[in-house]
Amino acid sequence: MEPRDVFLHVRGEAVFVDDALLPAEHLFAAIRTSHVAHGHVRSLDIAPAMAVPGIYEVFTARDIPGENQVGKTILDEPLLAESEVHFVGQPLAIVVGESAEAARRAARAIQVEIDPLPAIYDVRQAFAEGSLIAPPRTFSSGDVESAWEQCSVVVSGTVESGSQEHVYMETQSAFALPTDRGGVKVVSATQSPSMVQLVVARILGLPMHEVEVEVPRLGGGFGGKEDQATHWAAMAALAAWRLKKPVKLVLTRHEDMTMTGKRHPYLSDYKLGLDAEGHMLAYEVTFYQNGGAVADLSPAILERSLFHATNAYAIPHVKAVGISCRTHLPPNTAFRGFGGPQALFVLECAIFKAAEALGVEPREIQKRNLLQDGDAFPYGARVERCRQRRCWDVAEQKYNLQAGLKEVRQYNGRNAWRKKGLALMPICFGISFTSTFLNQAGAFVNVYVDGSVGISTSAVEMGQGVNAKIQEVAARIFSIRPERIKLETTSTSRIANMPPTAASTGADLNGHATRLACLDIVERLKDAAARCLGKNAPHEIEIRDEAVYASGEATELTWEKLVNLAYFDRVSLCAQAHCATPDIFFDRDTNKGNPFAYYAYGTALVEASLDCLRGTCSIDAVRVVHDFGRSLHPLVDLGQMEGGIVQGVGWMLLEEVMHDADGRLLTDTLATYKIPDIHSIPGEIQVHFLEDAENPPGIFQSKTVGEPPFLYGIGAYFALLQAMKAFRPDAHIPFSSPMTPEKVLLALYPGDRPV
Repeated sequence: MEPRDVFLHVRGEAVFVDDALLPAEHLFAAIRTSHVAHGHVRSLDIAPAMAVPGIYEVFTARDIPGENQVGKTILDEPLLAESEVHFVGQPLAIVVGESAEAARRAARAIQVEIDPLPAIYDVRQAFAEGSLIAPPRTFSSGDVESAWEQCSVVVSGTVESGSQEHVYMETQSAFALPTDRGGVKVVSATQSPSMVQLVVARILGLPMHEVEVEVPRLGGGFGGKEDQATHWAAMAALAAWRLKKPVKLVLTRHEDMTMTGKRHPYLSDYKLGLDAEGHMLAYEVTFYQNGGAVADLSPAILERSLFHATNAYAIPHVKAVGISCRTHLPPNTAFRGFGGPQALFVLECAIFKAAEALGVEPREIQKRNLLQDGDAFPYGARVERCRQRRCWDVAEQKYNLQAGLKEVRQYNGRNAWRKKGLALMPICFGISFTSTFLNQAGAFVNVYVDGSVGISTSAVEMGQGVNAKIQEVAARIFSIRPERIKLETTSTSRIANMPPTAASTGADLNGHATRLACLDIVERLKDAAARCLGKNAPHEIEIRDEAVYASGEATELTWEKLVNLAYFDRVSLCAQAHCATPDIFFDRDTNKGNPFAYYAYGTALVEASLDCLRGTCSIDAVRVVHDFGRSLHPLVDLGQMEGGIVQGVGWMLLEEVMHDADGRLLTDTLATYKIPDIHSIPGEIQVHFLEDAENPPGIFQSKTVGEPPFLYGIGAYFALLQAMKAFRPDAHIPFSSPMTPEKVLLALYPGDRPV
């Protein structure tokens, strides 16, 4: 966030979608959804809704003038269900009234009769019945089948990783206003303005230029507004376009939790082979992804799981299979890490089990197999500028690993009913969209005659600080104070065909585009200065700290004077630029290529304490050494690290998404769904920025830091397992996350109760 945004947030003055002032006659929308997970819609009677005072109209699928389709990667998702429903919470009708309360009351009054059909919730059942979103995919290297004979130890098993609710502070929100040309303007809380524009145009049967989408800012996204914000924007747009009145649609927290998808739960089978020294030789894994009822982003998320199947380790023989299963749950969607965390968790579980079989600590296997330059990933890319081992070694030394292990042993020896555990978590995360075409962004820069600057980019600010980084880029190029620079709202009318702000690419893509646009203006300003001064060539002109220098000597020109001079000299003070990440590609026929611009590396030491009577766990410390490159904005990066770690710990230990036997969400409020609070966050978080870590592909040698920190939270799970093993070494602990206190007690006291 820009500094001014920070102050607006602190004072409660920042305007989000629901805060925007609309014309007095604006209306409100609410949604009638399915109460059945799978069934034929026998009847949909809207008459009771129309009888509610204050109701203007009810829209169903038959009122859509264009195509009833909001699918992205696969066109399998209607905006409003027609003859069949596929999950509890699937939208059936849009009710529009003079107040949100009236609209919700009327939505509840709609009479819906649905004949139930058999429903699938389990991925193994879905696979057995051929209920798949896309054909299975396989990434492989070496020869796994022949490698098993070379292994001294082979372990296998199953890993279950749970779902996760996004819990963004701002729920899904949008409002729409009809335009005098017969189009519509939509203000949406979305990470994907261009996708909203495309889908709204499709729904209304309009050309895209008649649909403008603007995003002021988001109150959090975490991936939950990359694809699924589109639906609510399209509903608001449909109502506004049909009624020729502004319409607002804002979900309550309960509605948001029940109607939207979450992180994909996975059920994964693994087999890992090692030699007697602990070198990993062969790894086979099958990811069964629960995609929910429609594709959404499931195929792309599963692909990211395959890319990260081996995490930070060099394994010569690998076979990773990904299967996206179609079930009758709400469509699961993007979430911080985008399938990477699920894959990393499986391999760490396999390493934990292999360590038990070899009679060593997991950290010994981890360290022995860390990536280094020249190693290859299963998809063919070679490792370059690898700092995985450096991060591990610095973490060992800086945080005194041996002293920490000794302290844990001593503590466990003194305490019978409380135990501690310590685990290490190395991470390697590729940075880029894995669909190459998405790795592009645009920027438009205006310098005004008073020397102030306005910048429009493809990036959406959602609290991750991308605007602060773009502001820093422009300030460095122009050599002016950041306070002179304003980041505009994100709009499809200023930047066309933009990718989503996702995949940790926002700062890199938009920062590079901004840099190019600013450099274009700087060159024009240097030409103007050279003409004014009369005795210097443009390459001898330098702008430094808002002053103009010629051949290293100060001149009478300041930034403001130079800008004003250029304006009167009829020099353009605006520029547009486009950035496309070079040298990346991926062939989906062979599943080989170089899909990432670079990789983020790091290592965390995680300490946990366990109350063996209650099953409750506290994370005492998370200490990280992370490769930020040359951080563009250390304060923003530190905030992302801390937030990502806490969110990752929540996924591993607290946040359990539960449905009943009929597919209804049970954890549908913040009273029944547990997220980390002040009492459950790590007691200490230390982050060390790895020194001497330049990164040529990044903006000003930096590395992005949106998603990688989440992965450190996985270490909390294994720190807890170490504590559980210290209490009961023979305990059989299924690999299942989140490891809630209930699961802890069931593992520690099978068949009995603590005394």
